[in-house]
Amino acid sequence: MEQAQQFIVIVPAAGVGKRMQANCPKQYLLINNESILSHTVMRLLSHPRIAQVILALGEHDQYFNESELARHKDIIRVKGGAERVDSVLSGLQVVDRQKYPWVLVHDAARPCVSHEDIDNLINQCLSNHCGGILATPVRDTMKRGIAKASEINAIKNTVDREQLWHALTPQLYKTVELTHAIEQALVQGFLITDEASAMEHANHKSLLVSASSENIKITHPNDLALAEFYLNKQAKS
Repeated sequence: MEQAQQFIVIVPAAGVGKRMQANCPKQYLLINNESILSHTVMRLLSHPRIAQVILALGEHDQYFNESELARHKDIIRVKGGAERVDSVLSGLQVVDRQKYPWVLVHDAARPCVSHEDIDNLINQCLSNHCGGILATPVRDTMKRGIAKASEINAIKNTVDREQLWHALTPQLYKTVELTHAIEQALVQGFLITDEASAMEHANHKSLLVSASSENIKITHPNDLALAEFYLNKQAKS
């Protein structure tokens, strides 16, 4: 029987996570005595269709070499950049495009992603011959403010949530198309917040693949406890 197509994942992990108010980059904070980064990477590598992970790390990262990840045969380390998009592009530049015509990109601080959601993303993208992202529909009433969130604010108007989605990761695209889209957007000075935004700018279609709300991104201190709860729940099931 023919082996299922294998994939590579880029994990941008060069950030410092200032909103976590921690004394180390947030990806090295511990949950159940294991770093967030380790939880995330090992969750990805345990998927039967993921062969390798490319980690884009900060130039002065003092923690990675002390971790078990540094000795893992299926992890490739590259130099990350000042912004997420720079780290993703750094990872794309070392991908073997013949071996991996499709590439996944996943946030380092999303350790709770499920294999089922990764399967759904891969299957829908391949069957539709276009890239896409995991996402969850917006459930809350959405408000647009008249000032930045860090300042005294007031409501400008209510935003229709009918077709709004929370963008998650992984995001899956054809390797060549994503590379060209990011390079083009950077040259034109377009703000890239995720891979989908670069693909939108290049007029490529993206699928929205509904995913579990457990796939949270650890951003604030309170998220650690929630991620621990989800990881423990998933381990039992």
